[in-house]
Amino acid sequence: MSTEKRFNLRVYGIVKNSEGEILISDECRNGHSFTKFPGGGLEAGEGLTECLKRELKEELDINATIGELFYVNDFYQESAFRKSDQLISFYFGVSDYSSVISTTNHTVPVTEEGENFRWVSIDELSTEMMTFRIDKVVVEKLKSL
Repeated sequence: MSTEKRFNLRVYGIVKNSEGEILISDECRNGHSFTKFPGGGLEAGEGLTECLKRELKEELDINATIGELFYVNDFYQESAFRKSDQLISFYFGVSDYSSVISTTNHTVPVTEEGENFRWVSIDELSTEMMTFRIDKVVVEKLKSL
């Protein structure tokens, strides 16, 4: 296992529906359950908005219009999955997308491998729902608007 230090660039969407609810992702990967915003890792040769469009297409099967940059973490964050990685996460607003987003009625935390989505009202959205520190900061910023 490599211990080479590296940056891990992540891009996430703050997806809102017409009722003002926020989409969150409940996932289980390699036996780890977590809740976060939809999105993922930047690939070589990709721009930030291209990455988010690709991730939303892969995860949700939507063609999204990416809005304004909402937040970039300004503090050191070690990856929960690869301790040698430093995360830099970019969050963009997303309100225009091509189709209905499929959500499920599932139990949290998710214990089976995969990804499930749910809408949460801004009033119900809380830092306690989110697993990762950066997402918690984003929730605080969303709640302060």
